[in-house]
Amino acid sequence: MSEQAILRSASRFFRKLRPRARLAVCELPLTIIVAGIVIAAPTVWPGLLQNPLFATGVVLHGLLFLSCLLVPWERLDPRASLVIPILDLLALCFTRNGAFNVVPGLTVLSVFPVIWLAASGMLAKTSLILGFAGPFLIALPVLLAHLPNPTASDISSVVLLPLMMFAVALSIRLAGSYARLQERRVKHRDSALRQLLSASRDREALLQTILDTIDVGIVAVDSKGETVLVNNQQKAFLGLTASTAGAPQAATESRLVFGQDRHTPLPPEKDPVLRAVRGETFSDYLLWFGEGTEQRAISTAARGMPNDADGGFGGAVVFFRDLTDVVNALAAKDELVANVSHEFGSPLTAILGNLDIVMRGAPELDAGSRRGLEVAERNAERLRVLVQDLLSSAASVESVQLRRTDLAGLVENSLGSARAQADAANVGLVADVPAPLWADADPLRLGQALDNLVSNAIKYSPDGGLVSVRASRDDGWVRLEVQDTGMGMTKEESARIFTRFFRTRAARQAAIPGAGLGLSITKSIVERHGGSITCDSSPGKGSTFTVALPAGLSGEQDPLPPVLT
Repeated sequence: MSEQAILRSASRFFRKLRPRARLAVCELPLTIIVAGIVIAAPTVWPGLLQNPLFATGVVLHGLLFLSCLLVPWERLDPRASLVIPILDLLALCFTRNGAFNVVPGLTVLSVFPVIWLAASGMLAKTSLILGFAGPFLIALPVLLAHLPNPTASDISSVVLLPLMMFAVALSIRLAGSYARLQERRVKHRDSALRQLLSASRDREALLQTILDTIDVGIVAVDSKGETVLVNNQQKAFLGLTASTAGAPQAATESRLVFGQDRHTPLPPEKDPVLRAVRGETFSDYLLWFGEGTEQRAISTAARGMPNDADGGFGGAVVFFRDLTDVVNALAAKDELVANVSHEFGSPLTAILGNLDIVMRGAPELDAGSRRGLEVAERNAERLRVLVQDLLSSAASVESVQLRRTDLAGLVENSLGSARAQADAANVGLVADVPAPLWADADPLRLGQALDNLVSNAIKYSPDGGLVSVRASRDDGWVRLEVQDTGMGMTKEESARIFTRFFRTRAARQAAIPGAGLGLSITKSIVERHGGSITCDSSPGKGSTFTVALPAGLSGEQDPLPPVLT
């Protein structure tokens, strides 16, 4: 045990004592020494006990010790107890002067009452005066008895010893003042810490109330993946995922969490919390919780928290938001668009067919009539393309049918289909795709996405240029890149390029035909495959669209899509 620990234990023990016991403990050392001298006196100092001064001092010491035990000090003023050390100095005057010839060093015993007075914390000036005057008066009678020829011992006892006792008293007073100052500082800090703790608890209660009030589920995890916070909304979401199946299953298998198709169970490694623990940052990661009529569409997002110590991963916060109504509204809108577009299809086909018949079957038409029919045919064709895009947009929300597909073949077919468009626009086509390049994909839907990317790359390179298609495989993922050297776009436009009906200012100024649906359709198809798509572009330097798709090797679990920058 350390010295400080011993002192703290002794201090706690002393504070627990009753006032009488405290005084007795303080008086006990001097009493024991005097008692020891009395016991040893018959053998060592014969005749000492017959000295009246010594005997009087001994009796006073005994009476003072008994008074510590018998007087009801707890009823008196605390300062009244200081009479004991003052009377100790008087008793020592008798004891020392009675035994001076045989035990000359008893003046040193005055250190006990001097320490008591100095450490009491009361009568500051008085304790210092008594610390000097007490030993001085104790030693003075012997000096007076040896006048006019005092010895060096007499002089030192009258001068040096009182000065030493005064120094002891002063040191104790200063140490006590410093200790009390430190105690006040500690109490002040303790009070400040208590106030901070109370304020922190109030803020914590306020934060918890806010978190439990909002309709967004929140989960906070530390760097080890341990959950440190879950609000009430998230507990409600987790209640939807509880399995009611009777057969015993593993915890990860029994959770009713599904992918975007609402039917395929979500693999454990794609759980949003586990992704966040691995340090991933994502947003708009759509999942379905529950089953049947209670199934809800939940959009998740995650943000990491840096570690204050080294800046590494310190944990993450994952957000869960119910978007069921939004998803249902979008589905209803897409259904409406599909129905309306389908109803437009038949009349447009009839219009285009009859216009073609009229223009081919009536060569005698005058130039003005023919120009009018050509304008009508051109605009009807534009309307047909727009209807086709709307139909494709509505169809892209349907489930994809995944199977093992060679992406190299899809790229080759897409470039072959775009060859005529590229030749007409004076745009070169280059492919760098290893064959075979297998992935789990819907060849029809993914081919549609590739056609959109390649067609856009050609269309937005009006002054000629080069369109390059590259593919590679990396850590269970397949990356497809479609790069052009066309007009490009700003960073702000790149962030909105996958929004439906969005078109860049340059495309509108150049009167490039289109409805702004192709890239939205492409993004939806890629995400239905469990992948991601990003765009990197600069004005006048072209654009690069990068698609990341899971390769889906049999018997292996693929990691999550990399964050593409």
